[in-house]
Amino acid sequence: MLSALGDDVEIVIVDDGSTDNTLAIASEVYGHFEHLVAVRQEPNQGKGAAVRLGMGLASGEGVLVSDADMAINPQHFPDLIDTLRGVDIAPGSRVEGRRVRYDSLVRNVASDAFHFLVRHYTGLTLRDTQCGAKAFRAGPARLLALLAITDGFAYDAEMLSLAQRLGLSLAPVAVTWDDVKGSSVNVGSDSLRMVRDLRRLSKHRYENPVVEVDLEVSVADVSRAAREVRLNGLVLARGSENALVVLARDGALGGAGIAAALGGRLRTTNIEELRGRDLIAV
Repeated sequence: MLSALGDDVEIVIVDDGSTDNTLAIASEVYGHFEHLVAVRQEPNQGKGAAVRLGMGLASGEGVLVSDADMAINPQHFPDLIDTLRGVDIAPGSRVEGRRVRYDSLVRNVASDAFHFLVRHYTGLTLRDTQCGAKAFRAGPARLLALLAITDGFAYDAEMLSLAQRLGLSLAPVAVTWDDVKGSSVNVGSDSLRMVRDLRRLSKHRYENPVVEVDLEVSVADVSRAAREVRLNGLVLARGSENALVVLARDGALGGAGIAAALGGRLRTTNIEELRGRDLIAV
């Protein structure tokens, strides 16, 4: 079904320390794709950490994130990617009427409660923040991955909240799905962790190291400088007066090398300064 996205589609598989041979099985299923990247992170770090890693590795102009169980029907994937022609983010939406309907009453109640808390802590009105399929333009995807701090299942709400604060455009796409059994989500312990993560978001300052460079700097020059210091997954954020090379939170040391190569200045930035900029994946 993924072939509907085109022959040159890139598949990035991130195995988050699984114990069920996921990486080998996924590599066997998708091994016929010419552009396949398969990585494993040890130990298990959480869904959010896995998605951020995948976003940093993806090299296409559009990035589509999907759960490995393919609960969202892949026939919707071309629609999600096509929607990116007009917006920065196209999240799948499983909403029927005014809610997402699960097979379990407990999950329905937990979903409604989580939606209430998401609105309370982030101001997001999007009903289905947790849909397992979302498409992003490459630049915004990279920036969200660099800024986000949530490793667990609340990462979706954090990324969409960050997108709202950055002024990114969004258009939900209706999708059909199967409530797949055997989910790794524990309604009890994971729900508590998700609530703790949501509460933390409103207090976090989201400051990252950046290299301030000339507005006319070329993407090729930034890419070359990043390779020399062995940094990847970066974003060039162009504004009206300058350009910022946005680094991971632990990337300041390599950033000093980029600053020296490009005649730039290493400093920190925040969401307010990044809002409204043209975002280019490097």
